[in-house]
This record gives sequence, structure tokens and C-alpha cells, in this order.
Amino acid sequence: MKIEGGCLCGKVRYSADAEPAFVGVCHCKNCQKGTGTAFSVVVAIPTPALSVQGTLQMFAGRGDSGKATYRRFCPECGSALVDEAEVMPDITMIMAGTLDDASWIKPAMEIYCDSAQSWVQLGGERQRFPKMPPPG
Repeated sequence: MKIEGGCLCGKVRYSADAEPAFVGVCHCKNCQKGTGTAFSVVVAIPTPALSVQGTLQMFAGRGDSGKATYRRFCPECGSALVDEAEVMPDITMIMAGTLDDASWIKPAMEIYCDSAQSWVQLGGERQRFPKMPPPG
């Protein structure tokens, strides 16, 4: 599958030829702060499949798991583009809103539901986890 997207100003573009490992919604406090809204919708792909053109700035922090997270964003327009988390080595999570075509996105899971805002009620069928799902 060909995945393409970029930032708001167009100075950073990315592409990947890979099937997503998963598509999900994260309600953790880190994602809420990082996106400036109630949750993040991500497309997880194998890191080696991702190609980025342009310069990304990085913010290193800690996720709700206590493990390291790395948010990468455009230094010009501030668009959050990708996240990496120590708890998921070799996976890069693309922010779904940065995709050129997000019409195919259908999240299969929600994680960190214990941190979800009480007013968020997403329709559809998907697995829901109070924290991070078990590996496998």
C-alpha cells in the first residue's frame, strides 16, 4: 500500500510502501497535549518503510507508559507528523490528519481509554483498551 502525506506548509513530505501494522485512536494525556485535542488517530507502519523529505524537529518526552516518546513535527508550520514510542520499537505512527488521502482510515482499536475525555463518544466497532494493549 502506498501511504503519502505531509505538513500544512508543504516543506515536509513523507511516503511509505507498507501495510499498516494497525490504525488506532489514542486517548493518552501525551497525545491530548501533543495534538491540542482529545485524542490522536494514528497509522502505525514499520519504521524502515517510511521515507521523509524535509527537516523534522523532535520533542522527546515520556508517554503515559512512563517510556520515552518522540514527537516529530515541521519546524516551519508546527504540524505534528509522526510519533515513535519506546514501547513499540520499529514502529512509526503517522498522524492520520497529515495523510494526502485519509478516506480509507478505519481505526480498529482505542488505547488509553482510561484517559479519554468524558465527552468523547466515538461511533463504530473497535477494540477498546484501558491502557496499552498486551503485545502480540
